[in-house]
Amino acid sequence: MYTIERDRHAQAGDVVAVSGHAVGEPGRSGEILEVMGEPGHEHFRVRWEDDHESIYYPSSDTVIHAHKPAGRRKS
Repeated sequence: MYTIERDRHAQAGDVVAVSGHAVGEPGRSGEILEVMGEPGHEHFRVRWEDDHESIYYPSSDTVIHAHKPAGRRKS
């Protein structure tokens, strides 16, 4: 299973981060565009940092970070 910040479900706008699978291999991250599947068996449509989109099935090397809305700018 994957790890998610706080006690909540993943949602569109959250960030998925995946660690590298081999020594020296960089991790990758992307924005969740859509959550699919049943609770407990979710998978995601993700736009990765290189603008590639794919369906991603999370595993134990996945961490979901809650989307943090941009703060308002003071005028």
